[in-house]
Amino acid sequence: MLTPPPPPNRADIAARLPDDHARAWFAEALADAARAATARASATTPEAPTGPPPAHPAWQPSFVTAGRHCGPDTEDDVRALLLIEARASTETLTRLYREGGAAERRAVLLALPFLVDGPQATPLVDDALRTHDTRLVAAAVGPYAAAHLAPHAWRHAVLKCLFTGVPLTAVADLARRAAADAELARMLAALAAERTAAGRDVPRDLRHALTLTGAPNEEP
Repeated sequence: MLTPPPPPNRADIAARLPDDHARAWFAEALADAARAATARASATTPEAPTGPPPAHPAWQPSFVTAGRHCGPDTEDDVRALLLIEARASTETLTRLYREGGAAERRAVLLALPFLVDGPQATPLVDDALRTHDTRLVAAAVGPYAAAHLAPHAWRHAVLKCLFTGVPLTAVADLARRAAADAELARMLAALAAERTAAGRDVPRDLRHALTLTGAPNEEP
């Protein structure tokens, strides 16, 4: 069974933020997210007051503007941690993914293994794998995909990485899922043969993946 990764570390992220303003913003955004999670949990108790929750809790605008406040080096981790602290539902994750740009979509994908314990969010992974955005593809093939993508979709995700130049180190649990996978071996061998016939090099990652399947990996 796949062991879930550790969640993003708040102290580590704060240490990488550019200045005190960013750290203060980060702390307040996380507090808003935690308050939303508490309010959502309280709303399920019998004594909870009636009435709909806010359509967009205070942390959600922070999710969108994280890059502006925290910078490009930490925005993925900041957004992912906001989702985790808010205990965002699959419905919320799906909406934020559909409404967001590439940065917001990456964060949703990175947060999936901490928030969704079944395959119900795999349509988001499938959508990301249809793009040619290598950062989005790399986020899509993380631990959630390793745990929940069906074999056919997962094999095509591996090939997508090879076609787009995403290192296979991004593919979570590659060795376990590739082991003794005869269909993946067939697909990889066909790709290697196609590249060889076209006079192109066979990438090292492709050879490595073939080795993981247990198939013979012969030099052309």
